[in-house]
Amino acid sequence: MPGFIGREQHSVDEKGRLLIPARFRRRFASQTNESGDSPQSRVQVIYVFKADDGSLELYEPSVWNQKEEQLLKLSDFNPDERLLTTLIYARLDQTELDRSGRIALSREMLDHAGITKDAVIIGANAKMVVWEPLRLERLLSDNAGRFAPLASRYI
Repeated sequence: MPGFIGREQHSVDEKGRLLIPARFRRRFASQTNESGDSPQSRVQVIYVFKADDGSLELYEPSVWNQKEEQLLKLSDFNPDERLLTTLIYARLDQTELDRSGRIALSREMLDHAGITKDAVIIGANAKMVVWEPLRLERLLSDNAGRFAPLASRYI
């Protein structure tokens, strides 16, 4: 549904705020209009998740709600399912898109991603992925030869 596609680099300000690219913000606005609310009347919540690869994943509410529905099906009485739920929620935060199109990232989130000044935001269809630029370039160069084999295996 969201259709976030593209890659942009922005700076994180001294308060830890990151500008969400305008083309991604327009996706939020179009979803808001489809729901019947005016963009001004609805708070734009974004879920921030610390991924194992050192990036941050940003989810808009409708996508995160689908994941949450799956989590709600897990049992508190099954140790593995309870552990998974704890691990996920320990890595999750929630922020709001301000009027200038920025989100405030906590120090914990910024430290996890290694972001001090600049960040690359990649639209990955149902989510946005935030990377420290050098960390992303290292990942891409270290795995450049793996694209074709992975694509032929999974796509």
